[in-house]
Amino acid sequence: MRIAPFIAFRYLFAKKSHNVINIISAISALGMAIGTAALVIILSIYNGFDTLVRSTMGSVEPDFMISPTEGKTFSPDENICEWIENQEAVKSVCQVLEEEVLISYGQKQALAKAKGVDHNYVKTSPIRITRGDLILQKGDLSYMCLGAGIAKSLDFNPDSNIPIEVYFPSRTKRISPTNPAAALNDATAWPSGIFQTNTELDQKLILLPIEVMRELLEYDNEEYCKHVSSIEIRLHEGTSESEAKKLQNSISKRLGENLTVKNRLQQNESLYRMMKYEKMAIYMILCFVIIIIGFNIFGSLSMLMIEKKTDIRTLRYLGTPEKTIRRIFVLEGWMISLVGLLIGLTIGLGFAFLQQQLGFIKMPGQFLVQAYPVIISWTDILYITVGVAGIGYLIALLPVSRLTKN
Repeated sequence: MRIAPFIAFRYLFAKKSHNVINIISAISALGMAIGTAALVIILSIYNGFDTLVRSTMGSVEPDFMISPTEGKTFSPDENICEWIENQEAVKSVCQVLEEEVLISYGQKQALAKAKGVDHNYVKTSPIRITRGDLILQKGDLSYMCLGAGIAKSLDFNPDSNIPIEVYFPSRTKRISPTNPAAALNDATAWPSGIFQTNTELDQKLILLPIEVMRELLEYDNEEYCKHVSSIEIRLHEGTSESEAKKLQNSISKRLGENLTVKNRLQQNESLYRMMKYEKMAIYMILCFVIIIIGFNIFGSLSMLMIEKKTDIRTLRYLGTPEKTIRRIFVLEGWMISLVGLLIGLTIGLGFAFLQQQLGFIKMPGQFLVQAYPVIISWTDILYITVGVAGIGYLIALLPVSRLTKN
C-alpha cells in the first residue's frame, strides 16, 4: 500500500478538530465544481452557436468560390468551367457579379449588396425563402429577392406590383453639377421574394439576374460581357472532405496564379478565426476564475498542515522521507479539486444533455432556433479536465513549499 495516497485520502474525509477546515474544504470543492460546470455549459453552448453560424452561412456561401487574386472582376475560361461542371462531385457552377448599389422601392431607399446570379443559382441554391418565391427571371421580366432585414426597412412586399429601381454610378459618364442623377446607371426589377440567412447578410443582400447587373455596371458590351466577380461551385451532399480537398487542388492547378479557389472556411477566415479566439478567451477567463476560487484550497491546506504538526513530527521520527510527507499534503489538496472537478463535470454534462434533448431554456426573441443550441465536444471536456486538474495541483503545491522550509 502506498502510504501517501492512503493518508491523504484519510485526511480528506476524516473529521478535523477545527470544523472550519472541513467547511473551507467543502467550499473549495463546491467552487471548483461550479467553475467546472460553467466551463462545460458555456463552451457547449458556444459550440452550438458556432455550428449554427456555420450552417446559416453555408446556405448562402458555396462549397468553393473562384475569385481574382487582384482586381474585382475577371473573364472565366469556358473550357475550365466546362471541365469543372463535368466533375463527379460538382452539383452546380454559378457565375456571380456583385457590387454595392442603391435601391429604391416606393418612397424608401437603401444601400444594398447586389448579387447578380445566373439560372444555376436558382436551381441549386439552398437559400430559405420565407415569403414569395425564388424567381429572378420570367420571360423578358427581371425579378429580385431581398434579405429579410433590408426588406423590413423598405416595407417590401413581394406580392406588390411596385418595381424596384437599382442605381449605380456610371464609369463613363461625367457628373454634372446641375444634374448629378444623370451620371447614374439604373435598372428595374420586380418583387419576387424575401429570404432569410443570417442577420448580417439579411440587412444588405439582394439577388437579381446577372444580366441586369452587367447592364447596370456597363459590362454588357463585347469586351466585358463575360466578366464576373466570382464563380460559385456547389458540391453534391455526402462529398467527403478528402474528395473536396482533392478537387480544390485540381481546380487551383488549372486556374493558375491569377485566380484563387477558396472553400467555405477560407471565404470567412477572419470570422472563424475570431470565433476561435473568442472561445479561447472564454476558456482562459473561466480558468482564471477557477484559479481565484482554488485559493480556498491554499487556506484549507495551510490550516490542515498546522493541525497535523504532531502527525508530521511522528512521521519524521518513523523515518518517512520529506518527499513522502510533502506528497501527502499535495495529494490532499489535489483531491479536493478533483472532487470538485468530478462533481462539476457531472453537473455540466447532465445540464448539457438535458438542454440538448429537451431544450428547456428558450432563446429570447425571434431566432432560427427556439432553444439555446448545445453541442458537447469531448475535446473541450479533455481540455477542461486537464486545465482544472492542473490548476488544483499547482495550487496544492504552494502551501506545501512552506513545509519544506520549516
